[in-house]
Amino acid sequence: MTTYPFGMSTPATGAATLTPRRSSRFVAWVRAWRAGLVPFDEVANAIAGHEEHLVADAPGTWTDVPLGEALPILAKLSPDEIRLVLPAPGDPRGLPGPGDFTGTALDVGEAVVAGGLGLIPQVRTHTSGSGDTFETVLWQVYPLPANAPAASLTLPGAAEAEAELAAALAETTAALNRLDVAQWRPELAGALEALRRPDGTTDLPPGFDPRARRLFARAAVLDRVLALAGHTAPGGAINNYEAQQRDAALRPLTTACRQALVAACNAPLRP
Repeated sequence: MTTYPFGMSTPATGAATLTPRRSSRFVAWVRAWRAGLVPFDEVANAIAGHEEHLVADAPGTWTDVPLGEALPILAKLSPDEIRLVLPAPGDPRGLPGPGDFTGTALDVGEAVVAGGLGLIPQVRTHTSGSGDTFETVLWQVYPLPANAPAASLTLPGAAEAEAELAAALAETTAALNRLDVAQWRPELAGALEALRRPDGTTDLPPGFDPRARRLFARAAVLDRVLALAGHTAPGGAINNYEAQQRDAALRPLTTACRQALVAACNAPLRP
C-alpha cells in the first residue's frame, strides 16, 4: 500500500486550491466597496481575477455586459443588503422562497442576494474556430419578489462558526484516518493537513476584522479540498460502501465549511 505523509503536496492537492467560490469574492469586495473601504475601480478585477466575467439581464441592459459595467446596479445598496448564500439540498437558508432564483441557487450551490436582486455565477465553456476551449463566468441576474424575506439571521456569527469549523475538522480528520484515507485518496490527507497552515493569499478586502479573515482563509481552502474529496478516487480504489463512509464523514465538515464562509463574508465591516 502506498501512503503519503501528512503535509506532502501532490498535483491534485495543488489543484484543490485553485478555484474559490466566486460568490464569496463577489460579496466580500462589493460590500467593501459599498462601505467606502475600496475604490470602485478595483472591485471587478478583484472578483474576476484572471477570468472573464459577464453579467446577464442586469437592469437597464439589453445584452451581456462586462462585470465592471453591471456593478453600478448595486451602487445604492448598503453593505448589509449584500449577502452570501451557500444553499444545499435540505438547507435553503438565506434564499427568498420558491422561484427560478432559488431553484438555480440550489443547483449551483452558491448565490448573492443584493437588495431586490439575486445573482448566480455559472461557468460557460466555449470552443474557438481553431479548436481551443476557454471559459467565461456569466452572472445571471434575477429579480427577487418584493415580499421576499431577508436572509436568515439565525446563521452563526464568525466566532461560533469558527468553533464549529474547528470541531468538525478534528472530527472529520479522525474519521478519515480510521477509514485509511491515504490508501484511496492520499492527496486529500495531505490537503487536510495543509489546512493547519492557511494560504495567506486567500484573503478578504479591507474592513473585515482578524477573526473574519482567519475564518475565511481556512474555510476557503477547506471548501476546495472538500470539492476534491467529493470526486471518486482514481483507479476505482474506493468501493460503494467506502464511498458512503467517506460521504458520511465529510458531511458535517461540509456544512460547517459553508456556514464559515457565509459568516466570514457577511461579517460586520469596520473602517
